[in-house]
Amino acid sequence: MKELNWGILGLGSIATSFTVAFTAKDAKIYAVGSRSIEKAEQFAKDHGIEKAYGSYDDLLNDPSINVVYIATPHSHHADLIMKSLAHGKHVLCEKAIVMNTKQLDAAMKLAKEKELVLAEAMTIYHMPLYQELKKRTADGALGKLKMIQVSFGSLKEADPLNRFFNKDIAGGALLDIGTYALSFARFFLSSQPKEVLTTVNFFETGVDEEAGIILKNDENEMATIAITFRAKMPKQGVVAFEKGYFTVTDFPRADEATFTHPDGSVERIQAGDKSQALTYEICHFNEIVRTKNDTSSLNLTHDVMEIMDTLREKWDLNFDFE
Repeated sequence: MKELNWGILGLGSIATSFTVAFTAKDAKIYAVGSRSIEKAEQFAKDHGIEKAYGSYDDLLNDPSINVVYIATPHSHHADLIMKSLAHGKHVLCEKAIVMNTKQLDAAMKLAKEKELVLAEAMTIYHMPLYQELKKRTADGALGKLKMIQVSFGSLKEADPLNRFFNKDIAGGALLDIGTYALSFARFFLSSQPKEVLTTVNFFETGVDEEAGIILKNDENEMATIAITFRAKMPKQGVVAFEKGYFTVTDFPRADEATFTHPDGSVERIQAGDKSQALTYEICHFNEIVRTKNDTSSLNLTHDVMEIMDTLREKWDLNFDFE
């Protein structure tokens, strides 16, 4: 395969960060698309991008584009993923990748039929630190995994018109920040949790404002998760084994962790550079597009989506998305 030409759908702040981070061998951002041609042309001019399109369909109809990065609000992801795959494009989609497991199953089926790569832009799965931590647990020297604790609190303005609290576009803490916390937990758990306990508080618009979650799998490994949109809490994950525990602060893009031994001594672990989080994501995706030999992160994404479906069912929280 020659140079990969990327197209970006949706030109908000994350698309800007992605474009600035894009440094990859034999790949470039070739085109950008927005519902406004003026916005697309300005973005392309600002970042030295060759093509600008005033509709998503026009971008997808460009045969020169191999890969699409979807950076729209997550309520639009499923439709754009399916259109992108139907046009023969590999897809990297921002989190949450879709709204539910039904949508993800359909996307995965189409990607397989088309022999295309589909993945969620979940930084946790690409940061070198997490690969290093997995290596340190692989031989069983730390004993059994017993407990994971994850917290993520973000103080959002209590504005019913804000997208974070808008039920019409699937707002709420779970799909925005909860997906990070669940992805962290699922990354370390040996298998998919079978037991899910939870409680929730709702915002006045009917979306989930905050929640407590307990997970347990067949290995009796447990995870406790706390998320909120109305209070600051550390973005922190703790992974506890019989012979010590890892603590990861600012876990979505972490490059450092500590390991606390049973005697209280602390070891510092460093790997990667958190400022390069999006670059790791881009380079890894380019690699799997070329080799098509890594589906591990999408399997984890699917597990997380199943957990989120279960949580919303328990909360009796339904969005009108097929």
